Amino acid sequence: MKYLTILLCLVVQFSFANTPFWSKTGHRVTGKVAEQHLSRKVKKAINKLLDGESLALVSTFADDIKADRSFSSFSPWHYVNFPADKQYTDVEPSSRGDLVIGINTCISIIKDKNRSKADRAFYLKMLVHFIGDLHQPMHVGRLEDKGGNDIQIQWFNEGTNLHRLWDSNLINLFGMSYTELAGTLPELSKAQVKAIQQGTVYDWVEESQELANEVYDSVSVGEKIGYPYSYKYTGVLREQLQKGGLRLAKVLNDIFG
Repeated sequence: MKYLTILLCLVVQFSFANTPFWSKTGHRVTGKVAEQHLSRKVKKAINKLLDGESLALVSTFADDIKADRSFSSFSPWHYVNFPADKQYTDVEPSSRGDLVIGINTCISIIKDKNRSKADRAFYLKMLVHFIGDLHQPMHVGRLEDKGGNDIQIQWFNEGTNLHRLWDSNLINLFGMSYTELAGTLPELSKAQVKAIQQGTVYDWVEESQELANEVYDSVSVGEKIGYPYSYKYTGVLREQLQKGGLRLAKVLNDIFG
């Protein structure tokens, strides 16, 4: 029994150590930023729909429900893959759905006043998460390597992959809570915020793919990386988190405004 207890503790410790933190800290940063840029009317409507739960809190919902297989049909909505030399609108969408289809479906259902409160709340929680995913470049990566999951590299002499590097390794290096990290993001002028919020989901997915192509070129398979890579890309990471929050706010202000 003693050895079984020790083994269970090690399993739990290993599981939490390998949890991707874009889906926790990163998504909560995006939710926190969005909350700061909602109109008073929209805040009130969202607060009512979510029964007082914050956007930061519900931002991880779409990952949390992965533990329940009855929600497995939503899994393809977390990412979108299309060739590096193509635009999203140039290719046939996946029959299983993708990140863009997921976002558009969520928006449509949330807007539908004939849907139940429970349905609209469910898809609002999903939308908050998916807008965050849209700004993690490896969620707009290549099909052949599963968005960088098959590209193995060394991060401070420990094995990881390109997807996990952007999902968790870079964020973990900050050593901050989501509120602390959100509080370090640059203060932007109204003009800068407006510029970031311009465009559509289709524009934003093209932008993320452009960054994904750069990220693919940033490492070689098996390469050992550390502080120099962090120095080069943590600013980009923070920019993506802030963009995700500002654009989420734009989408929500349009829906509920």
